[in-house]
Amino acid sequence: MARSCSECGVRDRTLCASLDDDALGALGKLGSQRRLARGDTLIRAGDPPLVCANLQSGVMKIATLTPAGTESIVGLLYPGDFIGRPFAGASDHDIVALTDVELCVFPRAIFERVLAEHQRMEHLLLQRTLAELDRARRWLTRMGRATAGARVAGFLDDMGRRLATSDCRRSAGVAPGTAYDLPLSRGEIADLLGLTIETVSRQMTRLRAAGIIGLPGGRGIVVTDPAALAAAAEEFV
Repeated sequence: MARSCSECGVRDRTLCASLDDDALGALGKLGSQRRLARGDTLIRAGDPPLVCANLQSGVMKIATLTPAGTESIVGLLYPGDFIGRPFAGASDHDIVALTDVELCVFPRAIFERVLAEHQRMEHLLLQRTLAELDRARRWLTRMGRATAGARVAGFLDDMGRRLATSDCRRSAGVAPGTAYDLPLSRGEIADLLGLTIETVSRQMTRLRAAGIIGLPGGRGIVVTDPAALAAAAEEFV
């Protein structure tokens, strides 16, 4: 599954975008391509983080075990996202493929050295980390104050926006008629949103009845009214 950096569809959305062609070529020689099937684990909680990676295609979940021994999904990773914990200790979470995924993987020690040698790349990682912190704070606000309908609408809107830029596509937002398959089951969505499966199903049916989304079957979603979906995501109690 060899792929050069020039063939990478997410090159300009990864940390590698901060490197010039010479540095990118040198880094590319240090990495390797890896494909994981749905359900495969890249990083396990508690293990030393031996690799860093750029997610090139597919969707992954960040998950942890509760004290009761059940899985809790705490985040999702999309094409272009960086995976790993350079300069840190053991991971607190599992990183698991929700779909078949392709990654560009680097030994952590090598990636740490590259970061130390390329200040722009190190700064971009810091910017992304701070942006992820802001995203997590917005998510906490939504989880604490948003209605069940807003949680489901916000999840569908965010996923549509993230997936709309996958596979070399560019989009300022979700276009009417955008269709995609949910990488999570209704139960996994409920877990992520702090809701029950029944509530998730009921809210998705409500959005369909309002003409905001279509549910063609299986895990398929069609966003028929992106503006209304975004507005529904802002319903706070």
